[in-house]
Amino acid sequence: MTHDVAHRRWRDALAVYLQAPVITMLFLGFAAGLPFLLVFSTLTAWLRDAGVDVAAIGFFSWIGILYSIKIAWAPVVDRVALPGVGRWFGQRRSWMLCAQLTIAAGLLGLATLSPPAHLILIAGLALLVAFGAATQDIVIDAYRIESAEESVQAAMASTYIIGYRGGLLAAGAGALYIADAVSWHAAYACMAALVGVGVITTLVRPEPQRSTLGIQLASEPRVRAFLYQHRHAPRRRRRFGAWVIGAIVCPFTDFFARHGRTALWFLLFIGLYRISDLAMAAMANPLYIDLGFSLSEIANVTKVFGIAMSILGGVAGGLLVVRFGLGRMLVVGALATALTNLMFVALANAGHSFPMLVMTIMGDNLANGLASTVFIAFLSSLTSRAYTATQYALFSSLMTLPGKFLGGFSGLVVDGFGYTGFFTVSAALGVPAVLLALWLARTQR
Repeated sequence: MTHDVAHRRWRDALAVYLQAPVITMLFLGFAAGLPFLLVFSTLTAWLRDAGVDVAAIGFFSWIGILYSIKIAWAPVVDRVALPGVGRWFGQRRSWMLCAQLTIAAGLLGLATLSPPAHLILIAGLALLVAFGAATQDIVIDAYRIESAEESVQAAMASTYIIGYRGGLLAAGAGALYIADAVSWHAAYACMAALVGVGVITTLVRPEPQRSTLGIQLASEPRVRAFLYQHRHAPRRRRRFGAWVIGAIVCPFTDFFARHGRTALWFLLFIGLYRISDLAMAAMANPLYIDLGFSLSEIANVTKVFGIAMSILGGVAGGLLVVRFGLGRMLVVGALATALTNLMFVALANAGHSFPMLVMTIMGDNLANGLASTVFIAFLSSLTSRAYTATQYALFSSLMTLPGKFLGGFSGLVVDGFGYTGFFTVSAALGVPAVLLALWLARTQR
């Protein structure tokens, strides 16, 4: 009898992965992961393969800053319906479709260009793709939360991560394979076609049920106070003021009200935690190419094998948080991220060594997967469910902004000090994150 009950519990637990909202996130995760590498490491591989100088390639990492400033337009996406199409598809799906079509248009445009002849135009279209991708991320986060009850959110997050890794695999290894076998133009055209996965998913799935904007605003004490104080003001002014307070002011005041002065330390920690990893990422593919590795070798090791190691690191991170607690694992993640950058120093000194390439990618991706999982758990613990979309957009934006900004100068550092000096500096950038993680671990005891 006990065996039957246990079997039924396992069966019920696994059945959640057959629910439509959970399966939906597998495809939306793929749609979210697809464009990321196409404006980052895959793009830098294309540019270096075409002979573009590493100093110019380094500045392309600034394109990723659009992901880091999405908080600037997250409240608009979260609270404003698109005119026309919003009535046909609903607010969430209309924004999602608009973002996906923007991504596809940008990728098709890139497929028609050739660096270095069109370097400025390539940068412009890459910015367009990044803007569409960052907007899509905002909408998918909100769509996931609103599509099902809280008991299903963990399963939805799990399938989203699997789908996201699939998108990274297609945009990384897939694009490199196509570029090696056919051309870079064909690779980006194929990636544009794969955007259809997200478009089809958005079209076939329903708009989530959610409260109207009026009901959402009426639940905010600050909004009610504003409306009462300005009850004699023109209606349009009252509505706009209520929207600004509810969509922009309240998510920030809530965070500082809950955490007090510690909130500033949390924000500093968020900005520094991944700085070591993000600052060096733009120079990884140029290093592989300059060491003489072929595009197929890079695809096999850094994308296929690397993503497998990243998933393994993520699973390990989740288990270790349960076993040892979040504070301790934040320290481990920060330390592992900084130290594995030194493996790139060893690779640069070893030259064209395939075993060293495998070891470097293994260490880097295991550390990346572990640190990412632990850090997402930390960010989720800081987020209020009442303002999930805007607060999480704030945290994820701040998480990537410093590293992306410094990454823009990475090519200049390589030109001046070589790859060995650059990756040594990038490892040193992780020291403040380790120190802050140690402080945070002590405060959480």
